[in-house]
Amino acid sequence: MAMRTRSGLWLLAALLSSTAVRADVVVGVVVPRTGPVAAIGDQVLNGVNAAVKDVNDHGGLNGEKLVIDVQDDACDPKQAVSVANRFLQNKVRLIVGHVCSGATMTASEIYAENGDVMITPSANVAKLTERGLAGIFRVCGRDDQQGELAARTIAERFPGKKVAILHDNQPFGRGLADSTKANLNRLGIKETLFTAITPGERDYTSVITRLKSAGIDVVYFGGYHQEMGTLVRQAAEQAYKPQWIGTSGIASKEFSAIAHSASDGVLMTFNPDARKRPEAKAVVDRFKAQGIDPEGFTLYGYTAVQVLAAAARDAKSVDPKAIDRTLKSKTFETILGSVGFDRKGDISAPGYVLYSWSNGDFSQSN
Repeated sequence: MAMRTRSGLWLLAALLSSTAVRADVVVGVVVPRTGPVAAIGDQVLNGVNAAVKDVNDHGGLNGEKLVIDVQDDACDPKQAVSVANRFLQNKVRLIVGHVCSGATMTASEIYAENGDVMITPSANVAKLTERGLAGIFRVCGRDDQQGELAARTIAERFPGKKVAILHDNQPFGRGLADSTKANLNRLGIKETLFTAITPGERDYTSVITRLKSAGIDVVYFGGYHQEMGTLVRQAAEQAYKPQWIGTSGIASKEFSAIAHSASDGVLMTFNPDARKRPEAKAVVDRFKAQGIDPEGFTLYGYTAVQVLAAAARDAKSVDPKAIDRTLKSKTFETILGSVGFDRKGDISAPGYVLYSWSNGDFSQSN
């Protein structure tokens, strides 16, 4: 009996030891699952899930399985802080997210203070990386790049027209509006109107009346698809059809679902369409086989996981400091092409291009 007991204990110890060796690598993923920007959160999560499967199908991270801990911050800064603290308590030190600029800004301070690594697929507020915080990265462009393109588009395509700049007074939208205004002013163009709207409203009649009364020809909106979709639809219902220009915040088919046919002709600044890159073809084909269009930020969510995994493999470690050093010192082959990161954490991939909406979808504008 004693022999069997010792044998059983030895076997149990061996199993426990084996389990410890094959411990999972947990990556925290923060997206809005609820709230007005949940559709963009779904895009990012689709990309993350696909990338995690691909990483695990190719041996995981240094022989360990990659698993994700998905949390919802509803794009709210206060909820983002709660999620970041939860990760801190659970020793989750590698994070993909957050999605919205305001939430990302607040949570990133907690991650940086504790030596974690965070890679956002979508937060483009320039201040995120300008603060020089360690371990903070993004795989998308910056709002100052987006504002420069918007201003140049207005100057070149609509010379002499009256311009209004609207925003939702949130970090993402206000940052884009400020950047577009600054770039327009540098080009010698003074906007006729610069004002905020109240996000979440169902009736923007007063805003539209003000635009009409001022004779506005071009309306730039810094914000998300719900508000812009409502503005565009309600303006068309009042027979007011200025040239609308949106941002990466409307890169969801929900925009056209809200604006209906009035979305046709709306211009938008957004990241280069990763679906068109040859490096992304296999991933895009797998999505399409599942009936999913990897639109918007889907492939940027994929890329965030892809570069995180590549850095961990190159560093032969999942230690955040080792991954931080590797991300800033090497280039990586991704579905966006060969990319690297500067010392601030900004990606070397191209910034933004212009798109036009038509028949419920968007494509690159000529």
